[in-house]
Amino acid sequence: MSLYLKKHPWLVWLTFVVLASGLSMAIVWAQKATTAASPEPLANVKPSGPHPVIIKPGPATPRLDTGLKDKAGNAVTVACNTCHASTTPDVQRNTSIDLFQAHRGLQYQHGAVTCLSCHNASNYDTLHLADGRSVAFPDVMTLCSQCHGTARRDYDHGSHGGMNGHWDLTKGGRIRNNCINCHDPHHPEFPLVQPVLPPRDRISVPKAEGSH
Repeated sequence: MSLYLKKHPWLVWLTFVVLASGLSMAIVWAQKATTAASPEPLANVKPSGPHPVIIKPGPATPRLDTGLKDKAGNAVTVACNTCHASTTPDVQRNTSIDLFQAHRGLQYQHGAVTCLSCHNASNYDTLHLADGRSVAFPDVMTLCSQCHGTARRDYDHGSHGGMNGHWDLTKGGRIRNNCINCHDPHHPEFPLVQPVLPPRDRISVPKAEGSH
């Protein structure tokens, strides 16, 4: 073989070119596959110290309750895409006023964004990111964080979002809410309410007799 290659050195060069081209094509394909892939879901458990921080998962993929029951008494539900696959998407819709089918009673007030700013028109059983990639409903925090970066920053530092457990993770773990545990994704703003009791502080609370 080595004698044959010495007589035909161009075969060595050709082999090198073929291998280099194949390697380059493999690298390009891998990069495209990585870019096109769905984003990694939000980790539900983030170890920090000896105890974990558990983030409650987002909602399951929603299904429409038909109001019917099967023979076992279970609710009969259908996927969102069952109906939406045969309807023309309205990319301008940002109100629920004239919705008269499955979305009756939906209150929608989420800035200037439309329904399809978040819902995936090519597959209504998923959501989508700003760059078009699909994202599953349980990973709703990834979706919300695109626009609500300040809230996500505060959340990551512990000053936004409800939680239970320990601040000091050497003493115990912590359980944290995700965005829609507190906010309605279709109407996220909290309504104004009147507090039941006035705030108590060191100025408004009368001093006990004999205190200094």
